[in-house]
Amino acid sequence: MKGTSWSSRLTWPALAVAGALAVALVIPTAGSGREGRVWMERPAGAAPVATAPAPAWVEIAKAVKPAVVNVSTRGTREGGRGEDLLRQLPGMPELPGRAPRRSIRGLGSGFVINPDGYVVTNHHVVANASDIRVKFADGREMPGKLIGGDAKTDLALLKVEATGLPVIPLGDSAKLEVGEPVMAVGNPFGLEQTVTTGIVSATGRAIGAGPYDDFIQTDASINPGNSGGPLVNARGEAVGVNTAIASGGGGSVGIGFAIPTNLAKPIVAQLAEAGRVTRAWLGVSIQPLTRELATSFGLPDTTGALVSGVMDNSPAARVGLEQGDVITKYDGRPVARSTDLPRAVAETPVGSEVPIEVIRDGKRLALTVKVAQLDEPDQRASAAEPSATRLGIAARPVPPELARSRNLPEGQGVLVERVEDGSKAQNAGVAAGDVIVEVNRTPVASVGALQAALEKHPAGKPVLLLVNREGLSLYLTVAV
Repeated sequence: MKGTSWSSRLTWPALAVAGALAVALVIPTAGSGREGRVWMERPAGAAPVATAPAPAWVEIAKAVKPAVVNVSTRGTREGGRGEDLLRQLPGMPELPGRAPRRSIRGLGSGFVINPDGYVVTNHHVVANASDIRVKFADGREMPGKLIGGDAKTDLALLKVEATGLPVIPLGDSAKLEVGEPVMAVGNPFGLEQTVTTGIVSATGRAIGAGPYDDFIQTDASINPGNSGGPLVNARGEAVGVNTAIASGGGGSVGIGFAIPTNLAKPIVAQLAEAGRVTRAWLGVSIQPLTRELATSFGLPDTTGALVSGVMDNSPAARVGLEQGDVITKYDGRPVARSTDLPRAVAETPVGSEVPIEVIRDGKRLALTVKVAQLDEPDQRASAAEPSATRLGIAARPVPPELARSRNLPEGQGVLVERVEDGSKAQNAGVAAGDVIVEVNRTPVASVGALQAALEKHPAGKPVLLLVNREGLSLYLTVAV
């Protein structure tokens, strides 16, 4: 209200507090021996201050920190500045200081999930590492052995020779609620055993990191070095593995992402058992069903995954799935959005016969598909071993209709179907849909010819690729 002084707005409780502070604040005068200092003193006869019980987060931090480790590596990577930069969201600007492939030291986090020495971390923390060291909160440092990694989900499993280790139990990430408090523990910027807290900002986030996007978003501070550390709920359970940030400068802006433990559990179990991940394959390319597309297809809503392509000789092709179908159910599970389908297929045992429901021309059809095994690179090999025959792509012969549409000689070139996140090919700019026509100025006519050319290529020199992208030719160099 205009003309009202600040003092007139103080309530009686506020005035009482101000008076109490005035009594308690003693400003020493000259000769008191306390010149230049201000002391907060308790009045004589005041009751002793009661000791409050430690907040729950304090006890949780004490419980989980012994199981959180520092993971340091030595090896070679594409770019890097000697620390774990976390994964950046697609479309975010590159961080300064990126460099060609070179020997560097990396830094990340991890946590123990089994007392016999099994440690979960991020795949990108240990990728291409020739030496892995695991340091515990009590100062012990041990060599870490890479049991296996999975680039698609950015998970890796390490083993140290120790028993009786403290562990963090894996919780049920499906029960997470938006707004629920969480704690991130790790080694940001090398500051060991750092704890930050925040809330769950969102669940089921798709950030363009790969086909199995299903991230927990949190505003708990996550920074370079936090990768692989746990995201802990108020019950002291790990509900996520911290892995990525949205940041233009490399530091936390309150938008961090963690892999849900329900996604991590089957991956880690397979890595522990076989050192690699085996996934089922349906053989379709899909896209989100927007309102405009739903209207065009005569559908009442945007529920489902729109089939934009069916691969030749795939399980989907064999049961008659067609381009333009909308998959609404898979194995009895509703497909609410397109990102639900890849995760559901990946969790299906290879060889299973699965019922699916599709909408085609406004009619619902029931089909049964026998899923096959997805052909993926062998993940059991040490991440330090060079992968001269694999640039991080999945390729196949160029379909005749595509060759004709791009004026390519039939039987020449290989079609890039997928590019692995963080792979050499992705760093060089290779994209899904490119046709690799030449390797080192020599035409390639098959996937085998491509692999043979890469195997003959001398280590340490970049490979020169000629690719056809939407009818235009483009040269790219890939470091191997």
